Amino acid sequence: MRTLIRNATCVFPEETVRAHVLLDGTRIAAVDAPATARADEIVEAAGLHLLPGVIDDHVHFREPGATHKEDLRTGSLACAKGGVTTFLEMPNTVPPTTDRRRLAEKLARAAACCAVNYGFFLGATPGNLGELQAAERTPGIKVFLGASTGDLLVDDAEAQERIFAGTTLPIAAHCEDEATIRANAARLGGGRVVADHSRIRDHEAARRATRRAVELAHRHRRRLHVLHVSTAAELEVLRDHRRLVTAEVCPHHLFFSTADYARLGTRGQMNPSLKEREDTEALWAALAAGAIQVVATDHAPHTLAEKARPYPESPSGVPAVENALALMLDAVRRGRLTLRQLVERMCDAPARVWDLAGKGRIAAGYDADLVAVDLEREHTLRDAEQVTRCGWTPWDGVTLVGLPVRTWVMGRLVCAEGRLDESVRGREVVFAHDRGGYWA
Repeated sequence: MRTLIRNATCVFPEETVRAHVLLDGTRIAAVDAPATARADEIVEAAGLHLLPGVIDDHVHFREPGATHKEDLRTGSLACAKGGVTTFLEMPNTVPPTTDRRRLAEKLARAAACCAVNYGFFLGATPGNLGELQAAERTPGIKVFLGASTGDLLVDDAEAQERIFAGTTLPIAAHCEDEATIRANAARLGGGRVVADHSRIRDHEAARRATRRAVELAHRHRRRLHVLHVSTAAELEVLRDHRRLVTAEVCPHHLFFSTADYARLGTRGQMNPSLKEREDTEALWAALAAGAIQVVATDHAPHTLAEKARPYPESPSGVPAVENALALMLDAVRRGRLTLRQLVERMCDAPARVWDLAGKGRIAAGYDADLVAVDLEREHTLRDAEQVTRCGWTPWDGVTLVGLPVRTWVMGRLVCAEGRLDESVRGREVVFAHDRGGYWA
């Protein structure tokens, strides 16, 4: 199948220019094709911008163990609608993905149902070093330095040292200090209102754990990606990256602050918690400057009934994968960052952080994972229109300008104007871990 996308305004790493892009099978054949190039399908894209498909390196699709909230099928369809062509999923399912057998099982599940490309992290525990050392077919190792499910919490200093010293894969770290969280919770009697969540999982919990993870990365020369940075205090720790440390920010920490608890209630409860307005401004500045390299969602769905439980019985996490690109396109319109910066943070950088072969750019020979966006399209986000199985968004009722309108996965059109082709299947991502990552 050959597809010619004509007259699109293409966002390349160095420039944004109008071009004709030719897809041949699963690859991009040319980015400067003649307008008359032979093709089975011609897509007229005048007025649209063509971006590389978004890579979301941080999602929780709840399969196995909690598929009433989300599963690989519904999560991947939500990706397709939102312009996300590749996801990397976290290991805290039930049971958790902590060995090669469970990883292989997840990959097999995904091959049967996922509408976009996929990869899965392997979770670290205090006692699975052998599995981490032998792991293949994974972007890296997820380490929870703060509370998690099952046996995934690694808050023991000796266990942390073993993992950083004894493994070779890149490490993704959830950085909240467990001792600080427990002490704050005890002081507040466990918390009584949702705003207490930010007092329990406070700035110091984030800063202390991030500092510890960065120290370990420097000492053992291990590539580290700090997940969901939420505080200005962490930015000082991350400044000395030494070509080893990268970091990400999530839309909820960019667009919400503790002032939003009054409006959102437990819909605004996530880990790490919401912080102050000063923190959100610092995160935006760091993202624009490149001090934070990646935007990812930490898509963590729960049902509305679960979220409606009184705090602290309510679970932490919000869905975001189908709206993140639109939110960031609207931020481009408002001058928070440029369109090329958006593409760098959401497409190119995550491909380089995790060594994703053939992903992240519009270039000949790269995989034909693309999204066409209309920068002028106004739309309002609604709970009732969400593809995610949980059926809600914390941005319900928010009007944005900028919308993904077509998504191609490996050369096949999977979503057009919100209509999904459920016959499309993505592929397992290939990792080239000898490339050296983002700083190479």
